[in-house]
Amino acid sequence: MSETDAGSTASVSDPPATSQSQAETHHWWRLIAIWVVLSAILDPLFYFLAGPHIPPGKMTTTAGGAQFDFNVLLVIALPVLLAIWIFMIYAIVMWRASRGGPEPEGGETARGNTSVQLGWILTTTVIVLFLAGFGTYALVQPNGAGGGQGSSPIWTPTSKTVLPVQVIGQQWKFTYRYPTFGGFETTELVIPDNTTIAFHVTSLDVIHSFWAYQLGVKADANPAYDNVAFTTTSQMGTFIVRCSELCGIWHGAMYNSGVVVTPTQFESWATATEKRLATNTKLLPPFAYTYVPDANGADGGYYPDNIDPYSPVETYGAPQPGQGKGSGSGK
Repeated sequence: MSETDAGSTASVSDPPATSQSQAETHHWWRLIAIWVVLSAILDPLFYFLAGPHIPPGKMTTTAGGAQFDFNVLLVIALPVLLAIWIFMIYAIVMWRASRGGPEPEGGETARGNTSVQLGWILTTTVIVLFLAGFGTYALVQPNGAGGGQGSSPIWTPTSKTVLPVQVIGQQWKFTYRYPTFGGFETTELVIPDNTTIAFHVTSLDVIHSFWAYQLGVKADANPAYDNVAFTTTSQMGTFIVRCSELCGIWHGAMYNSGVVVTPTQFESWATATEKRLATNTKLLPPFAYTYVPDANGADGGYYPDNIDPYSPVETYGAPQPGQGKGSGSGK
């Protein structure tokens, strides 16, 4: 066979490079079209149909904010996931061996496509930077994210009327004190609707964690420490409180429930409870934002026993600014 014949044969049997490029382009445009259509359909369906039912709900501003943030994250993540899933399914269906798919290649041809790599890096960088800014705004704007901010909160509510509720963790239950209603202590957690609440979380013994899931509030309860968490109620109903820090053998049973009621109902309940528990309240130590463990006999013998059941050698309650060390004594 002559060189002319060989050249003509090669030109007939080998597909032109432009045809291969057009075939590849055809696949890519098809993948992009499928991705755009599915993203345009599934993103709104999720946001408007499933989004309103995503936990923790909307009982408070922090819970509603957490729900909104999760929905935004998933709306952004869903197209990325779809791109990966669509490509994998398309490759399995269109380029499988039974359909005459391409053989695996190695060496230089397997190093990848620079344009695809650059596009992926730029896209993910933009997404991450956007989420960093969005997350910072979502943390600052609602006066924190429902987590304990310590005794000196950075983000505080603008509301002039804030109801303080003290949460006291102890093995193995939570109790609650209401300083604006005589400082009575109860196992019932009742809070009013459309009200900013300041949860002052502390402990009488070991480390606990106050987790009111439907309120979007979670704050560690540490002995001798006032951990403050803010939220604003926006919906009436019941919610569950659990301890989310391993605190001993009955940790799993350390939970109770609370309720959000109308301001009028709360006022009636708090006033009636203050009157009903007045005798018990007189036996309690004066309200303070922290207590020594001997306050409820949970000291395990560490503090001295006295006729007055409170320790004479420890300050009872954290000293407030401008007060002396012994000003909070139970004496």
